[in-house]
Amino acid sequence: LVQAQNTEKLLLNGTGLYPRLIRLEHSGDANGRLLAGVVIPPLGDEGGISLIFESLDEGETWSTEPVGIVRDPEAATGLCCHTLFELPQALGDLDAGTLLWAASIGQQSSPRYMKLKVWQSTDLGQSWSYLSTCAQGQGGLWEPEFSLDETGQLVCHFADETRQDQYSQALIRVRSVDGLNWQEKTATVASQTPMHRPGMPIVRRLPSGSYVMVYEICAFVEADCAIFTRSSADGWDWGQANDLGERIIADTGNYFAHTPTLSLFTNQSNITTLILNGQILMDASGNQLAGTGQTLMISQSEGLGSWKELASSFGIKNVFNNYCPNYSSPVLALDKGSSLLIIATNYYQGKCRPFYGKTKLFP
Repeated sequence: LVQAQNTEKLLLNGTGLYPRLIRLEHSGDANGRLLAGVVIPPLGDEGGISLIFESLDEGETWSTEPVGIVRDPEAATGLCCHTLFELPQALGDLDAGTLLWAASIGQQSSPRYMKLKVWQSTDLGQSWSYLSTCAQGQGGLWEPEFSLDETGQLVCHFADETRQDQYSQALIRVRSVDGLNWQEKTATVASQTPMHRPGMPIVRRLPSGSYVMVYEICAFVEADCAIFTRSSADGWDWGQANDLGERIIADTGNYFAHTPTLSLFTNQSNITTLILNGQILMDASGNQLAGTGQTLMISQSEGLGSWKELASSFGIKNVFNNYCPNYSSPVLALDKGSSLLIIATNYYQGKCRPFYGKTKLFP
C-alpha cells in the first residue's frame, strides 16, 4: 500500500471513492464555491452514501465534515459511480442553480436490477431529495452523466449492459423536459463488435455552443480501455452509434487507458483548453509508463486532432488497473486558469482515500 502521500491533503480521512468536482456558476452569491463528492459503498451496516464537501478558497482547504449527504434508501444494495451537476438554467419547476446528483444503485442485488436515481438540492448541496429515475433495468447500468442539450432538455448519459443479446455494453442517452419524465432512449455508441464495452461518458459544452464527449472503450483489441472522443452540434445528435469516434492519442504517441475525466478553461483571448485525465498512461505498444498518475493531456482544438501531455506536480503513484488508484480523477481549472485542482483516490493505511492537490495549467 502507498504510504508516501501528504496526509494534509486528504479530502476525507476514510474510504471515499469515485470523486466528483464542480464549481458553482449559477447560484447567485455562492458562485465560485467548489463542491466535491465521494461515494462510500455499502460495507456491512455502514456506507451506501455520497458525501458532499465544499471549499470557499479555490480548493486550498475543504470542509472537515461533509456539508451534505445523499442517502438513497436503496443504496444498501449497491452504490457506485455518482455525478454532480448544476443546472445552468431553469428546467420545468427546477430553478437555475439546482444541484443534481445521480448514481448507479443496486449492483449487489440478486438478481441484479439496477437504477440510475436522480436527487436534487436547492440549498447548495446541504439537503437532498429524490427527483426521478433516468434508467432502470435487469443488469448493469453505470456512470450517469448530465448535460443540457441545445433545446434546454436535460440529457442523462450512461453505460448500459442490460442488452447482452446485442452488445456487452453500450453508451445510451435519454432526455427530459422537467427532470421527472425521461424519454427517447437512444444509443450513442453501440459497436458492431459485440465484445466492445464503451463506458464512462463525460460531456462538456464548449463556448462555441457545440459539445464534446469522452469515453473509454474496453475490450478494444488494439488498446484495451483506450479513450475516445466525439462531438455534437446540439448536445443530442451524436452521429451514428456504430461509429466508435476518434481515439485520443497524444503527439508523443502515448494514450490514456481507463476512466476518462474532462474539464475546460477559456482564457481572455477566447481560446479554450480541454484538460483530459485518465487512469493509466500507456505508450504506443501498450506498456504502462512511469508518468502514470502524474500526467494530464490538453487540447486547444476542441478535442479533435492534436493532444499534448502536461506533467502534473500533483499525482498518484503506484497506479494499477484497480477501482481505487487514480480512478476517474476529476480536474478543474482554478485561479483564473493559472492552476488545476485534481482530486484522486489511492490506497493509504488500508483504505481507498481521496486526496487533492494543484498543478499548473501552463507551466
